[in-house]
Formats: sequence, structure tokens, C-alpha cells
Amino acid sequence: MRRLIGTVLAILGILVLSACAGLPVSGPVTAGRPVDEVRTGPEVRFFPDGPQPGATQEEIVEGFLLAGSGSSADWATARSFLAPAIQSSWDPSAGVAVVPTGEIVAQPAVDDTVKVILAPVASVDATGRYEPALGGTATLAFELIQVAGQWRISKAPDGIVLDESVFGTVFHRYSVMYFDTSWTYLVPDERWFPTTSAAVRITTALVDEQPSDWLAGAVSTAFTDDVTSVYSSVPQSAGTAQVELSAEALALQQLTIDRMATQLEASLATAGITEVELTVDGVPIAATPVQTRSTAVTGGPLVLTDEGFGFLPGSELTPIGGLSGAVVRSNPVAVQVGPDQESAAVRSADGSVARADVTDDVVVLDTRSGLRDPVIDARGYVWSIPARSPAALTAFGPGIESPLLSQSWAAAGATDVQAMSISRDGARMAGVVRIGDRTELWLSGVIRDESDNRGVPARLGEPIVAGTIAGEAVSMVWTDDVTVAVVTRSGTETEIVEQVVGGTSSTIAGPAGASITTVATATSSIRLRSDDGGLYVRGGANWLQTTEGISLLAVQQGTPQQ
Repeated sequence: MRRLIGTVLAILGILVLSACAGLPVSGPVTAGRPVDEVRTGPEVRFFPDGPQPGATQEEIVEGFLLAGSGSSADWATARSFLAPAIQSSWDPSAGVAVVPTGEIVAQPAVDDTVKVILAPVASVDATGRYEPALGGTATLAFELIQVAGQWRISKAPDGIVLDESVFGTVFHRYSVMYFDTSWTYLVPDERWFPTTSAAVRITTALVDEQPSDWLAGAVSTAFTDDVTSVYSSVPQSAGTAQVELSAEALALQQLTIDRMATQLEASLATAGITEVELTVDGVPIAATPVQTRSTAVTGGPLVLTDEGFGFLPGSELTPIGGLSGAVVRSNPVAVQVGPDQESAAVRSADGSVARADVTDDVVVLDTRSGLRDPVIDARGYVWSIPARSPAALTAFGPGIESPLLSQSWAAAGATDVQAMSISRDGARMAGVVRIGDRTELWLSGVIRDESDNRGVPARLGEPIVAGTIAGEAVSMVWTDDVTVAVVTRSGTETEIVEQVVGGTSSTIAGPAGASITTVATATSSIRLRSDDGGLYVRGGANWLQTTEGISLLAVQQGTPQQ
């Protein structure tokens, strides 16, 4: 999902025909099983049939496309449908067009050319980046010739077409891990790779390639440009992967090598690899992964009641020393607490935005009209934006005011910011915006000035579209490192959209009869607060009300380090 604002989903540019064109990856988004749905149990591989003797031209083309599900031996079965002249040059790794189930149907051949019309629901580019389709159809043309009395394809697009019912089995979603610019947190860059080559694709993406464009400048990597991966495989033994690096790695400082090991180990862990050994010329080099800060949220809900502000793990409220009193005195209608629980971003009943501190101080930061709920990041900066001024996002810190951080959003056509939320690692900003007659969920990298190690926000990077939103967004939050939850309201209906960054989205109905105003993160799920003060958590397919009398549900941006 890498579409820059203002561009179309250019599948025709992602997958390139062996001659001159490529497989299409644009088309309407249709409902189906989430392709990144977590699957358990043994790995499943497909072994599609090869070309049958006497097969027609249409059957050869359909068989070739269906053979895209067989990734074994570098798609050897799919290559068997091709004429010898293009068998080795055809590149299945150029990209994937994901299509609705049953859509791969060839039209009758005309002049030894067979056409297939597709309306893809999503695409994956050559680097593994997933993008939902925007609509429309595209026509693929395949030229065929006779080889030893049998039809074979002499001109075909690079890349493969996969039925959406099998895509999530042939390809899985993995996290390529980078550091934030303070080298404190790990930041995932989600990619989709074939399960048969996941380890080497993850390693190549991390060692030899760059982060996704939208994260450029918002993340850091320990891998320098002169260090490369040497082999096109990653040998594994008892859960340990050996990653062979070029000799330039030997000249690096130990901290850099340790950070490289940290990124590799965390990235390959998403492919089930538990340990990583770095080698140069086959000789292991010493590397110890560095400690990184967790973004997990623990404990009970953080709420405001008649008794005050604090955690409510059961029936008794536990205040945060110093901070709770300041929050109460700010007369809040929205609160987000920093990871160290030493400060909070507050929108007060009078519409202003303030910082409440553990010193019991309340400092008014922003009095502009029409302010949305503010957020506080991992570095302690409070971010505030007026709804109708999408360029006017401002970050406030001690003695610091950084204005006009979101000019990229205004330049991309946003006219209204309905809600925003910053990831707990502080590297990514999500926002629900109006653009024309559409409501979209956007993502941008957070670019900071690290010259004095304070991480002063400098600007938001170019936004990408993660998905579309139906109705009006009333609240949003990052539920984990890769998922954003948005509460939407249309009339009397409330829904919760959960969007995976670099994947699909799912929508669930809110609690029956409850008008939801706030979403926050629970330890393993999300919490909701209704207009009448009810607090809800999800239990399986149902919403359970756990308490009532909640005046405000606060968002936690992490947990203090022990």
C-alpha cells in the first residue's frame, strides 16, 4: 500500500511485460477473507498442474496464470507453460496481482493471442510492498506459438496473478525492522514475500535495499551502503540463520554491528527464525543484539471518573502521582498519556490544548479554534491541529513550538483532519482526512531534527493512503505497532475499522445500542467508551461492558521502563 497521494495505483508500472507491458494491479476492492489473516499449523504449498498434451491456447494461458500459486523451484511449473526462449527471462518476482476468486478466465484466442480481463483487489510490488487497488480493470495479452506440436506462451508479463483465496497462503506478511531516529525503538516496515523464500527476501530487503519511500527520513538503519549480503540464500540450522555479509562489515564499530544483528534478528523472527549469526567469509563475527524499548501497553483502563483520574484495573481507581491531579484540573474532554506517564496531552472543555505534567502543572499550549484531540509522542512532544487547517499541525515541547508540520497533507489535497494518532515509537503519524468527496486513512513518516538529540519534529513526510473510511471518524488509536483502529459513525451506526499498515482492513460493528466516542488500547485488544459512560472490551465476536460511570477514556502511549 504505497500509493503516494495524487497518483493512481500503477500496477502497469509495477509489473513489467517481458516485451513492453505488465500485469495490472488495479481494480475494485471487494469483500473477502483478509489476505493477511493469521494462519496457524503446518506450512501449505501448492503444486499446480503443468501443461497437458493437446491443451488449447486458452487452457495454456489459464494454466500458466493458475500456476502462479506454485512457488517451488522458482515457479518451475509456471515456466513450463512458456516457450524456451522466455523461460529463463520471465521474472515471477516482479510483482503480484491479487484477483477475486474465479476471475482467471481466458477469452477465445484471436490470431494466436489470448486475452484475460482482470479486476485486481490488491497488488504487491517487487520489494514486497502491498497496496490495495483503487478500481477499474485491465487486459492482459499473451502471444502463443507451437513448440513440438504443443502450444506455449511466447510473450507474457513478468510477475504473477494469484486468486485472493490462495494469496495469503503463498505469500505471508513479514516485518522488516528499522530503528527510530533515536535508536530506541524498532519500527516495522511490512512486506509480503513468498513463504518459500521469506528468509532471503527479508534479509535482502533489510541489508541491500531501502525502507519504504513513506518512511524515508523517519527511520534509521545500521546497515551502511557499502555492506551487502553475499549469498542468495540464508542457511538455517536449528532455528539459527547464517547471514553472510561482505568484508566491509569488519571495519564497522561494534555498536553498529550489534544494531545490525538487532534488526536482522527481529526481522527474521517474523519468519520463525529465533537466532541470527553474522559471518564474513564463513567466519562468525561477534554481535550482541542491543536492548530496545517495548511499545506494549499494560495494566487496566486509564479513565476519568467522579473519583478522579487514574487506572481502573478493578473497582478501585489508582491515580498517577502528580499527573492525575493536573489532568483533573485541566477540565479534560480528551487525554493521551506519554509512555513514561510523566506528561499528558489534553484537550480541555473550552477547546484549548494543554500539557499536564507530573509536577502537577497545566500549561496551555494551543488556543486556536476547532482543535482536534491532541497526541503526545515518545519524546514528549504534544501535537495539535485545527480540523479545517490541514497544513497547521504544530508540535509543542519545552521552549519549542514547531508549526506547519503537515504541509505535505495540505499539498496532497486534504481539506479536513477528522482524527490523528501517532505510533508509540514516534516514527509514524496516522490521520483520517477528507479529500474531495472521500474520507481516507493516511500515513506519514515523522521527520525529526536529531542534531541536538532532542528529536524536535521537523515535518511529516509525503502521505500514503492506507485505506478508505465510511462515515465520520470520531476517534482513532494505534492498537499495536502495525494496526490502526478508527471509530466511525454514520447516523446512529458505529463501526470500528482496523487497518493493518501494509495490509488489509477489517470492519466490525460497535456494541449494540451504544454510541461510541473513544477508542483506546487494551493489553490484547481495544477498549471503547460510549456516550453514556459505559466501558466496553471485545470478547471474541462480542462486546462486553465492564463498567459504567466513565467520564473519559484516555489513550496510553506505552508503559514506563522498569
